[in-house]
Amino acid sequence: MAGALSPATTLRLKPFYAVRFFTHYRRPIKVLNPNFYSSYPPKLHPTPYLSRRRSFCSVVSAAISSGEAVERPKFENIETKEGVKTEQVREFRKRLRVADIKGGPEEGLDRLGETLVVRGWVRTVRAQSSVTFIDINDGSCLSNMQCVMGSDAEGYDQVENGLISTGASVWIEGTVVSSQGSKQKIELKVQKLVVVGKSDPSFPIQKKRVSREFLRTKAHLRPRTNTFGAVSRVRNALSYATHKFFQENGFVWVSSPIITASDCEGAGEQFCVTTLIPNSNEGGDSPVSAIPTTESGSVDWSQDFFGKRAYLTVSGQLNGETYATALSDIYTFGPTFRAENSNTSRHLAEFWMIEPELAFADLDDDMACATAYLQYVVQYVLENCKEDMDFFDTWIEKGIINRLTDVVEKNFVQLSYTDAVELLLKAKKKFDFPVKWGCDLQSEHERYITEEAFGGCPVIIRDYPKDIKAFYMRQNDDGKTVAAMDMLVPRVGELIGGSQREERLEYLEERLDNMNLNKESFWWYLDLRRYGSVPHAGFGLGFERLVQFATGIDNIRDAIPFPRTPGSAEF
Repeated sequence: MAGALSPATTLRLKPFYAVRFFTHYRRPIKVLNPNFYSSYPPKLHPTPYLSRRRSFCSVVSAAISSGEAVERPKFENIETKEGVKTEQVREFRKRLRVADIKGGPEEGLDRLGETLVVRGWVRTVRAQSSVTFIDINDGSCLSNMQCVMGSDAEGYDQVENGLISTGASVWIEGTVVSSQGSKQKIELKVQKLVVVGKSDPSFPIQKKRVSREFLRTKAHLRPRTNTFGAVSRVRNALSYATHKFFQENGFVWVSSPIITASDCEGAGEQFCVTTLIPNSNEGGDSPVSAIPTTESGSVDWSQDFFGKRAYLTVSGQLNGETYATALSDIYTFGPTFRAENSNTSRHLAEFWMIEPELAFADLDDDMACATAYLQYVVQYVLENCKEDMDFFDTWIEKGIINRLTDVVEKNFVQLSYTDAVELLLKAKKKFDFPVKWGCDLQSEHERYITEEAFGGCPVIIRDYPKDIKAFYMRQNDDGKTVAAMDMLVPRVGELIGGSQREERLEYLEERLDNMNLNKESFWWYLDLRRYGSVPHAGFGLGFERLVQFATGIDNIRDAIPFPRTPGSAEF
């Protein structure tokens, strides 16, 4: 980017350094079995005892598990045991979907002449004089399957009766033919159509575009739109790539608890879990006087379910550290909660966190791992979600593919918090939040650094003042800062936050005392420093922010299937 600053000339700061390569843990990428998809379309599986008079349900169920349209014979080898007939369980196979039919370099032309079945939901219906065009989407990809139906096709009466409308679910058998239109290379010439589920005319998602704000009120139906279908597939790809990266690099996945008695961040913004208030099944009112109290008038938590105060977790990190000190490298990936009364486009009350922990590691190892992880998952999405990413590049954020490609190809840089503050103080830009040493950097500061100062290059800021960071971060030798880091990326700002953990018992106890945190609640965490303590580090990544970063979606409420925010817990 023109005007990007150079640390050696314009800034006159201490030189920044490229982030260390994450080579110690990197393992060769495994190639999937090339024959995995060779068995499609799948063969049919027999269904026993088909009656002569086949009901609607039996017609659908007979076809719904197969990608071909052939009558299925009865099972063989039916055994009888003590007078009871038994049957074999059908073999499970991946179902043939629109993505399988239209995917690949030939875009379906290699299937010309095949008779196939598609199942999905009607997007649009266009009736002409001699034929009717029905666009079907099954959620496997952005593209619809255009089905061309003549009046001689079985089930055409359902079109005439108005049963085929937007939102209806259908089962269609037809032959793959070359398309006469320019939007797709193939289409399905319909031989038979069955309506699986009718759609009421009140279906709120029609061809006309609606706002994302409106769709948040229809969260149970918004996955059927192009935007949220694409977001869901990219979110799925990011989740898969996350597990793939850590598993390939020798990490062990640990399921951290959702209910906890400790406050990892020390901020006190936690949801309380209690049974002291009668639930709805117990009926009647719930008077405050029914809550047990101590002699001093405080809530008597000893009578609660867990015998003490309990909360929904804000992080799985502390629990993750316990397993890192036994298994070396671990990661957690699960839901977390924060009772922060914030109605912004950046905050959720329920969100997912990815939190790896590396034993025998320092802050440089932590930054290397975070860099390698982000580049890995972004590259995976670019390579495996091309159609969806083209959609985002066209309709959500123009240039997003180039932005993500820069993340994969550019070297990340790092600089200290002190140098970052000096950079901001010298910036010829007025910020809404004044900058001084010791302040917590705001989103506008973070985005300026990564988008303008370094021309779109991801930046890691390290060594933050200890007074604005959590108790578990390792104190640096200067006594003023801790070995913490934040990874900043364009358009989002902070995406990853991590640190080297304080492995020295006396320092950790002193830090807990200074922050007025109850050491008794962290007795088990302190034990890790008593019994074979090691230098270790880790980071946390809000998964929904990663989804935002990868899709260009500007509101975090659209990056999660069912957003939980202050005053809203629908669906």
